[in-house]
Amino acid sequence: MLSADRDPNRTVLVLTLGGTIAMTRTGVASGVTPTLTGSDLVAAVPGLQDAAVVTAEDFRQMPGASLAISDIVSLVDRLKRAGLGGIDGIVVTQGTDTLEETAYLTDLYYQGSTPAVFTGAMRNAATAGADGPANLLAAVQTAVSAGARGAGILVVLGDEIHAARHVRKMHTTSPGAFCSPDTGPLGHLVEGTARFHRSLNPIAPVPLPVGALPQVEIVTASLGSTGTLLEGLEGKVAGLVVAAFGAGHVPETWCARLEALAAAMPVVLASRIGSGPVLTSTYAFPGSESDLLARGLISAGALDPYKARLLLAAHLAAGTPRPEIAKAFLDRS
Repeated sequence: MLSADRDPNRTVLVLTLGGTIAMTRTGVASGVTPTLTGSDLVAAVPGLQDAAVVTAEDFRQMPGASLAISDIVSLVDRLKRAGLGGIDGIVVTQGTDTLEETAYLTDLYYQGSTPAVFTGAMRNAATAGADGPANLLAAVQTAVSAGARGAGILVVLGDEIHAARHVRKMHTTSPGAFCSPDTGPLGHLVEGTARFHRSLNPIAPVPLPVGALPQVEIVTASLGSTGTLLEGLEGKVAGLVVAAFGAGHVPETWCARLEALAAAMPVVLASRIGSGPVLTSTYAFPGSESDLLARGLISAGALDPYKARLLLAAHLAAGTPRPEIAKAFLDRS
């Protein structure tokens, strides 16, 4: 008897958004653009129908860099409807430029029980050694696995299974570009079977917005910066994320401006490093993490600035009180 993970009668819906995985050359131009349909992607994967009964739907067809938050809100609605329709698993293909952000935003909003897995490619379909077909097969195999149910949104590339809340793109071109710096992968694909090494505690979802998300921007600290980009933000943005040095430090010249901004809107203190948490009490100089938190900034914990921005925007759209926003960062990091 086949195990549940090997049952070819399981059903998977592939939702395509475009990206490198769907890109080919269309003429004499040397560059590639997203032209492949979902049916094209599915047809190019040997053995895919041995893993599940797969159908494809062209949801968007654009580079990952052009996706908008509104596209992801619409995607979450489609995921919910697919789950209610009895699909066993869902795979989303898209560009890797924004995959870590779209997967995380989906994780904040998606409340369905049907597993949903994001994947993409670092090498386009016209390239020798294109990784799209293998990634799509691995994503489908993960989507129908028992371990994927209740695990939140997953990201699968290079036979590694990552949690959306932890994964990051760490290289511009390498097929092994995605990793989870603080935690490592949740699991791996081995001989076509998803093997999970650990589980995750579920996170409370954020209500879907009824309109556009409030504008939240990121300002990055850099050597010698005077903080000019902090000027005039009141009335222009609803929230701010500071991508600080190290464990949460900024130039001393930023302090007064950040304190004033924190009195006017939520200001989240994250690290520009990309792994490791913001500290709370190790350093005490002006512009240190303890100084900034005392001035009213909210710690991002271990969330990187990009995900911190999405979490803040989602809670602002939901009307979450400021104390609860701070608690949400502690719960999510």
